[in-house]
Amino acid sequence: MESRVKIAGHPIHQMLIPFPLGLLATAVIFDIVWLITGTAVFETVAFYMIIAGIIGGFAAAPFGLVDWLAIPPNTRARSVGMLHGLGNVVVLLLFIGSCWLRYNDAPPNTHIPTTLALILSFAGASLAVVTGWLGGELVDRLGVGVDNGANLDAQSSLRGPAAKDARPV
Repeated sequence: MESRVKIAGHPIHQMLIPFPLGLLATAVIFDIVWLITGTAVFETVAFYMIIAGIIGGFAAAPFGLVDWLAIPPNTRARSVGMLHGLGNVVVLLLFIGSCWLRYNDAPPNTHIPTTLALILSFAGASLAVVTGWLGGELVDRLGVGVDNGANLDAQSSLRGPAAKDARPV
């Protein structure tokens, strides 16, 4: 099933999702570094990475929704897509909560998190591992977002659609 929203032949959702995943995961790494070192600069970086990750998540979500709406009802892909999408909404809400706590509970010009802010970030990252796996299941196992003519010898997406009768991967 091909993606409905593409740039230069490639699905926009799949192009955008590495940004929120990477930014939010790296924010958690900086949280851990801060817990080990106590150096506040790591928490400031984590705070701004969370903001960027949330923005990236909001940018990727509409394209995922458009693709999900195109999946035929009563299929495994539709169910997996629903779990993937709703799970990622929860991931964003957990990181939004963490970000809000870091902003509101911190002394001026710092963003040192409370214990609850850290718990929310770690829970969000843990859930993102599950929703990321579900996204991989959609693409790699169920073929959602994959060009119908995909094969090992398909022409460049810049040259037009892949041949529909080409040998499958």
